[in-house]
Amino acid sequence: MGYMDVAELFHAFRLVSKPWQRIAEEKIDREFESGVLVFHSGKDIRREVAISDAREERMNLVTRVIFFQNITRVGEQACYCAANLVVVDISEGVERIGASAFDQCRSLTAVYFPTTLTSIGQFAFAKYTSLDNVDLLHTNLQELRSQAFCECSELNSMTIPDSLQRLGTHVFFFCSKLVPSNIIVNNTTIDSTSKVVAHFRSQQLN
Repeated sequence: MGYMDVAELFHAFRLVSKPWQRIAEEKIDREFESGVLVFHSGKDIRREVAISDAREERMNLVTRVIFFQNITRVGEQACYCAANLVVVDISEGVERIGASAFDQCRSLTAVYFPTTLTSIGQFAFAKYTSLDNVDLLHTNLQELRSQAFCECSELNSMTIPDSLQRLGTHVFFFCSKLVPSNIIVNNTTIDSTSKVVAHFRSQQLN
């Protein structure tokens, strides 16, 4: 399967026939009632995500989200403002996390990142998430975009891989518990350690 944008999947099948839509909604109802929302991109994709306005109507019921089966991108605002989301399990194969994908997910405490991850978008995990530790060391992260973790008041440690090439502005803005000594970067080729720490110090509010 080719490129799949998870945010688009929420709305991609609004025009499907009534029987398909009925089956899809029944399936999603069960997923939401159990507190787990699963995204697939296989032949039964309609049975998993063919539901209109899922974010607006039901995302507050979700406590765990699982992405797997050939999904390569978590799209923009995919789980925006899912207030009770606690755990996100992102499978191998996902390369990009879009802008505001988990923005304002206030209860989020654990994210499992795949080794295939290369990019985290603007505001992806911003504003009041409950993440206290982010370990990206095992990923292939190349780009950490502006304000990706801004206003994460519980964040106190961050581990960044040596693959990082681009660091956006205000990534750690208003992360009041995060100090430079807890930002760990394993890179000697582009001197990311001094870059990240300088970046952090220049934007930290006293």
